[in-house]
Amino acid sequence: MPFSDFIGNPETIHRLREMLARKRFPHAVILSGAHGSGKYTLALMLARAMNCLEQPVVDGLPDFCGRCSNCMRIGQAADLDARFAEAVEARENLRDTDKKETRLFVQTHPDVLIIPPDPPQMMIKVDQVRHVIETIYYRPGEARERVYIFTGSAFMKEAANSLLKVLEEPPEFASIFLLTENPGEFLPTIRSRSMTFNLGAIPSTEIESRLGKLRPDWNPRQRALVARLSEGAIGRALSFELEGYIAARSHALIMLKSALGGGDHTELFKVTESYRPGAEGREKIDNLLRTLYSLLEDLMFLQSGAPQLVRNTDILGELKKMSEAADFEWLKRAAGGLGEVERGMRRNLLRSLSLDAFATALERVS
Repeated sequence: MPFSDFIGNPETIHRLREMLARKRFPHAVILSGAHGSGKYTLALMLARAMNCLEQPVVDGLPDFCGRCSNCMRIGQAADLDARFAEAVEARENLRDTDKKETRLFVQTHPDVLIIPPDPPQMMIKVDQVRHVIETIYYRPGEARERVYIFTGSAFMKEAANSLLKVLEEPPEFASIFLLTENPGEFLPTIRSRSMTFNLGAIPSTEIESRLGKLRPDWNPRQRALVARLSEGAIGRALSFELEGYIAARSHALIMLKSALGGGDHTELFKVTESYRPGAEGREKIDNLLRTLYSLLEDLMFLQSGAPQLVRNTDILGELKKMSEAADFEWLKRAAGGLGEVERGMRRNLLRSLSLDAFATALERVS
């Protein structure tokens, strides 16, 4: 998978490769972009290009072969979710005393270290940064560059301060990548010592075209739907749980139609009763709430005379009918009601009753 396989943001990719060619690559790079925009994929590509044994040149710029031992081993970390799960499982198998002192890392090459947020807080912890400090000043053993990839930007305060010390006096043979959806989460002093590159949204038409090749199991309407819902992030589009979204959307439509139409609530209560306590129920209601927000936004676009912005294009006719039955004040109340449901979830209120209250309250004020 050479750089040409990276989808979108060609100017940013070109600029990064130019810096590699001139051997003026910054010691610290912030890669910013939405979830699924390809930040981690790009960081691994750059790590391969820095350390590829064959060092191919494509269009006059450095690339990587994907075949040599360095490329192969670095590439084994591509499935971050799987490697992260393996690291968590390995720690769980330790003795309790060792478990508390062990921090999570992903490493498939001795000179490339991936630092994910450490559970359960899901933050970068000071011991993880200390491990980076302990190793970063040793010259690489099998590569030309040591590479460190922080996959999250939520740092504990002491961890952020420790990282700052490394950025002040970095070794010439090491590069640090900081991945984030929002660069503002980093300390200003960290941002000032790093170079930031933003991965912008990819047009939905381009994502739809790519999905035609990469997801032939989806029909054109499904590809168009996913392309819009992914909000310009190709990674999100490729991993989109379409079946789960459609199921959540059917429930969301029942709730909104019940609130708009009134009358018999039998179908509404059947839906809300299925949202039970437990971890599985939590994930299910999170998906439902995200879907409800998505539908409300589409109704708002229709109310505002901007149908071209609607994301749920496959049910546009249905949404237009709902838009005619709703008004701006109802949509405002609906969004506020969803906020109340979210706050209730944090207080562990019964999910089915919270959803019932949401729909029936909207009916009374519609």
